[in-house]
Amino acid sequence: MKALKITCAIAVALAGAAVVSRPALAQAAPDLVPLPEARANAAMAELGKFLFFDERMSGDAALSCATCHDPKKGWTDGQPLGRAYPASEYFRNTPTVLNATLKARYHWDGRLDGGDAGTLVRDQMTESVFMNMDARLAQERVKQVPEYVALWKKFRNDDPNGMRIFNVIGEYLKTLTSKNVPFDRWKKGEAAAMNAQQVAGYEIFKGKGGCVACHNGPVGSDGKLHRTGVPANPAITAEPLRHITMLRHYSTSGMPNYMNTHDDVGSYAITKDPRDKGKFLTPSIRELRSTAPYMHNGTFATLEDVIEFYDRGGGVGSELKPIGLSAVEKQALVAFLRDGLSGDPQVVDKPTLPAYQVRAFGKN
Repeated sequence: MKALKITCAIAVALAGAAVVSRPALAQAAPDLVPLPEARANAAMAELGKFLFFDERMSGDAALSCATCHDPKKGWTDGQPLGRAYPASEYFRNTPTVLNATLKARYHWDGRLDGGDAGTLVRDQMTESVFMNMDARLAQERVKQVPEYVALWKKFRNDDPNGMRIFNVIGEYLKTLTSKNVPFDRWKKGEAAAMNAQQVAGYEIFKGKGGCVACHNGPVGSDGKLHRTGVPANPAITAEPLRHITMLRHYSTSGMPNYMNTHDDVGSYAITKDPRDKGKFLTPSIRELRSTAPYMHNGTFATLEDVIEFYDRGGGVGSELKPIGLSAVEKQALVAFLRDGLSGDPQVVDKPTLPAYQVRAFGKN
């Protein structure tokens, strides 16, 4: 996790400043910060919760958002590589949706700008390899459920609209944030919220480990893309459905010569810039206790595996440098990442979904 360091002199030159005081530099240093309070439209989120768990929001009415973002599995699917729409399988790991609306960018290749949860939902629902849903069909299905229409009327006076349905589910995502996190409480002045080992891990995280250079802000991500040389997951080429899904992604992204590519090239497929080959978005480090396996392809089963990887400077072509942590330092860092940044389990039971009802003629 030790990023390449920029000296203060270079930082000053880049900023175009002749003189920068030490306090100013200290304030500019990146750090983890406590999560902000969740803010959402309660009426929209109420309907959004039902739709998040409703399989009728997928093309074949067999998948819901919760199928791959299971509350009992840290809001992931718990697998190295994600599930996908029937007759396809995905080629990247499924990240948790806890704290997702606080991210600067979405997807491992960073292809979606953060801050717009509705756009994220639209992408996941309409993409053929995920839920393969048409917004017009979603609209008609919602209108066929009187209870959903009644909930819709709590925040809008019109009929359910396909494009706005994405925003409704996105509003529910805003409510899915970590709760009672030791680090957040400790950062706010509760000295006993983290134990001595976790505090030591945090100091390594900021200091010798250099992790904070990329893992900062409220979710522990700088929102940028980096090359760390994570080894390939052999299942992507060994399992035809995953390989086909990856090549389709390259094709629809307009990536050149994609049929001769057998590895996950990361953001290069989006930018077409050769310098971006193998670069992936810095992931959130919140809730690591319940979101294994790790990395964009789920290749590391434990946090100990992750720390060992970063300690030796990553893999082939990595931007990282070896760190040289002792066994005690590694244990402290794991304790901080696993337990200091994980809150109470956010387990939500699937609500009882209301059934379709025949609609009155002329009310369509």
